[in-house]
Amino acid sequence: MTGRRRRRTGRVVAAAGAVVVAGAVVATGLGLGLPGGEASGEAGSDLPPATAEVTRQTLVDTQVESGELGYGATISAAARAAGTVTGLPATGASVKRGQALYRLDNAPVVLLYGSLPAYRALAVDTEGADVTQLEKNLNALGYDGFTVDDEYTSATAEAVKEWQEDLGLPETGTVELGRVVFASGEVRVDSQGAEVGEPVQPGTAVLSYTATARVVSVELEVADQRLARKDAAVSVTLPDGKEAPGKITKTELVIKPAEGQDPASTTVEVTIAVDDPKAVAGLDQATVDVTFTASERENVLTVPVAALLALAEGGYGVQVVEGTATRIVAVETGMFATGRVEVSGDGIAEGMTVGMPS
Repeated sequence: MTGRRRRRTGRVVAAAGAVVVAGAVVATGLGLGLPGGEASGEAGSDLPPATAEVTRQTLVDTQVESGELGYGATISAAARAAGTVTGLPATGASVKRGQALYRLDNAPVVLLYGSLPAYRALAVDTEGADVTQLEKNLNALGYDGFTVDDEYTSATAEAVKEWQEDLGLPETGTVELGRVVFASGEVRVDSQGAEVGEPVQPGTAVLSYTATARVVSVELEVADQRLARKDAAVSVTLPDGKEAPGKITKTELVIKPAEGQDPASTTVEVTIAVDDPKAVAGLDQATVDVTFTASERENVLTVPVAALLALAEGGYGVQVVEGTATRIVAVETGMFATGRVEVSGDGIAEGMTVGMPS
């Protein structure tokens, strides 16, 4: 026996499921019934009860979560002026830019595209981002003769008069508050909040709408936020078992305040678009499984997580088996996934045999 001090080791305890080190324990080999832990590079003669091979492969950290296929968030369209509802689109109908979202006092309330809600009347000498948004819509609808900028000029008013004439509205050149509703794009009517013939006041919900494209919504725990990377690729398993590739289009941290007996909670809401809309055609609503890929490590050396030893002096090692001899080799650990762990170090190489617990 050489006079060098033995390197004491203990087995690493790993959590089931997504593999992580959970309380790596330092103990003597004798106490755990393990072979005597020799210093790195120093041979011993106690053979482990089982072995595994050091392999080179790609490790992928994946996690499957349940999601809901639908049309995404539902938005309420409230009246901004008093009147009587005289026209409503059917539930499930699509409304595009320039079309009537509903009719009030037999005049159309028009859908336009934009992210800024209508909040004031627009007239000559008005300036701002809402003017730019209106002018972009007029231009997209084929009206011209003005410059698309943030100034509502007399030229803008002339284009508005043409638009109003085509809609059958009084040609005032002013867009009164309540005449337009801005949405991010084409919408699908989700439900009707009022009835034809019903008088409404400002603030009354006339109808609700969603986007027209089907999306998958997933609610994640904050601890799983690593999965919610915008533009990351995912795989959606449909009710018939088919796989449909998709991409994360939106992530949002949602904080729900305490209510009654329910405590406050924080979740991460993820919106996913399926690459091929035909793959989900005919499925208005369904529960699906979504496979997220948090990270990936290509062409790395790996061993089973159970092969790791926690070294008394800190860090981790593996028991390398060479014929009837064994030795402890210190390693650096990287990514954990699917029961294996990435390892590196001068003393570890592909094809080596390492000890495993019984």
